[in-house]
Amino acid sequence: MEQALSPLAAWESFYVIVGSSAAALTGLQFVVIVLAADSKAIQPAPTRAFATPTIVHFCAVLLIAAILSAPWHTLSSPGICLAGSGLAGFIYSLIVVRHARRQAEYKAVLEDWLWHCVFPLISYVTVLMAAMFEPRHPVSSLFVIAAAVMFLLFIGIHNAWDSVTYIALSRGGPDV
Repeated sequence: MEQALSPLAAWESFYVIVGSSAAALTGLQFVVIVLAADSKAIQPAPTRAFATPTIVHFCAVLLIAAILSAPWHTLSSPGICLAGSGLAGFIYSLIVVRHARRQAEYKAVLEDWLWHCVFPLISYVTVLMAAMFEPRHPVSSLFVIAAAVMFLLFIGIHNAWDSVTYIALSRGGPDV
């Protein structure tokens, strides 16, 4: 049993840092949305397509960090949880694509499609696939999952920054 747990134990500090960062960024995103709502700078449809997924990505990072920090007795249990998380994220990302296509308040450009739709899909599929191989190839799978989690964190940071600058520019008028 100790051999099975050693790959996860080696990642504990990484996931404490990444999970804490995701939690803090989630809180900051809540503050931004509240401030934007007070100023009437956001609309429900673009928020559903662009701001809410950012929170979901941060929470996915936090969830994966929690899964990989839990005291598992085998590697197959976290693998199942990670696969479920990757599948749920993939399905949610498809829903986000649908919301982004249907909303008309904001015209998305290529960068928006990549960062809000394509990159999250890639990250969640990567988590799903790596989770499936994790019990047999734990070391390489854990590195792939870590890369996907970092990508999700960077996606969230990028998208949060996009939201903040969009809100700031839309509030400031044409002179900003």
